[in-house]
Amino acid sequence: MSDEFHKPTLFSGSKFESLEGGADPAQISRVAHDTAHALLSRVRDSEDPAVVDRVVHFADEHGIDAIAELWAKSGPRSLPGALWRIYLLRTLIRQDAETVSFLFQRGSEVATTIDPVVAGAPVPTGPAEIMALADQILRGLFDGDFAVALDRAAAFCRLISAGSTSLADDVEVTFPERATELTTRALRLSQTAAEFASCARLWRSDSLE
Repeated sequence: MSDEFHKPTLFSGSKFESLEGGADPAQISRVAHDTAHALLSRVRDSEDPAVVDRVVHFADEHGIDAIAELWAKSGPRSLPGALWRIYLLRTLIRQDAETVSFLFQRGSEVATTIDPVVAGAPVPTGPAEIMALADQILRGLFDGDFAVALDRAAAFCRLISAGSTSLADDVEVTFPERATELTTRALRLSQTAAEFASCARLWRSDSLE
């Protein structure tokens, strides 16, 4: 990590000096948790809306690897793990918003739950709307109800998973390899959704570390 970030500086490279050379995993975990809690507290305590904007768009400017260095090795049911997965999800959406919006729309059409309402995307949901939704969910972690933002992320993942499964059924005979890819994606998204939902419950019980 570099100290040459645009102000306000969110992370200091000095935090990672002790991690070089095969660091103790427990030490890495402590740093991940400390930085996650410090960032969340700092942004939530700030009265400057520009701070939230900079945090939301941090990965756009500095790359997802900068966030991976902080939190990617954290457990999925932890604060740094939740933050990492939200940032990663947003990055994946922005890389292929057209496909994600199609799968989300398909998932919304076949859904038998209230997930479309929980996710909160406009209908119909195109690439622009899906990118805006990703920003809204990430922003909600820092200036809204943290647990609600996680619930929205979980619903979002479940809908894309449902859309992927539905599309896999459509192409299974003609494009079996594509169907396998879609099914694998659906399983991963379903797991991520469960992790977000668990984090939301832990946050509400003041147990998300």
